[in-house]
Amino acid sequence: MSKNDLQFVITGKVRLSFVHVFTPYAHQQGNEPKYSTTILVPKSDFATKQKLDAAINAAIQQGVKEKFNGIKPPVLALPIYDGDGVRPSDGMPFGDECKGHWVFTASSKNKPEVVDIALNPIMNQSEIYSGIYGRVSVRFFPYAVSGKKGIGCGLGNVQKLEDGAPLGGRTSAVSDFDDANNFQQPAYQPPVYQQPVQQPVYQQPVQQPMYQQPVQQPAYQQPVQQPVQTDPITGQPIGGVMGI
Repeated sequence: MSKNDLQFVITGKVRLSFVHVFTPYAHQQGNEPKYSTTILVPKSDFATKQKLDAAINAAIQQGVKEKFNGIKPPVLALPIYDGDGVRPSDGMPFGDECKGHWVFTASSKNKPEVVDIALNPIMNQSEIYSGIYGRVSVRFFPYAVSGKKGIGCGLGNVQKLEDGAPLGGRTSAVSDFDDANNFQQPAYQPPVYQQPVQQPVYQQPVQQPMYQQPVQQPAYQQPVQQPVQTDPITGQPIGGVMGI
């Protein structure tokens, strides 16, 4: 980027949101991760808005020559939106932080340099968050992709000027703990002793003897009475030698 480039702009004091300048980020699944930030330009900063408009017009002229087949498209997607209006993505109002601002997003595949007000590199990533105030260098360019034609915005470098109220639910340590002088350690409360609940002792269940079919005693049988044989000579029961 060059300061003599008509499509190049260094903003005035702006506010930054959705800051991803240390690690590339993909806003939608499947998109290529890029370094990016959303830039909020106060509507009272007429000088910056004029520079942005001039750079966008220069990008349109480049597009007519190189991307749009010599004709300015009747429908051309432009990157800057009115923060008092609605988001182009879903038609919902912009966040409260966007009220009274012009809003646009700049991104790049290349990692930007991030410096402080004295132009010293900022190494502590916690110093850069959504809500800080700074200046940003950007460059506008034409594109024609899959039938869609418009003007994009490339991210250059970022200079932090001052801290601001964090956006996106993040709070500062000062706002969290500003009542430190009035803070009192709660009085120590000894714990109340509770008699431990005695667990029942497990007892092995007594095993009941298995039922056994009683052994059936054989029924008593009357002994069979043998017939008495008689001696044919004496007529007496045979008890010895026949005939005696």
